[in-house]
Amino acid sequence: MEKITTAEQFQQIIQSEQEVLVKFFADWCPDCTRMNLFIGDILEEYKAYKWYELNKDELPEIAEQHQVMGIPSILIFKNGEKLGHLHSANAKTPEQVQEFLQEKLAVS
Repeated sequence: MEKITTAEQFQQIIQSEQEVLVKFFADWCPDCTRMNLFIGDILEEYKAYKWYELNKDELPEIAEQHQVMGIPSILIFKNGEKLGHLHSANAKTPEQVQEFLQEKLAVS
């Protein structure tokens, strides 16, 4: 998972013509650490998609702009538009993340 470190990089990435996934996290977040334990298998299953991560504390204006109130959150973008938002309350288990991705994406 590639890390997004600037607002310019973020804007460029979300303009993709294919869906891109951005995981919002913070270093101090226990739920983010827990997600890291299971996200690898999900990345493998959805490897046809580009995955990125963004530290909410380093780029708070982006998190605010896209209504990321809790972390971890996974957002899906295409052509600069937000297509899906898995809020932190629903991102605590692999099953919740899988369900969200199955609803929003095609597995290839």
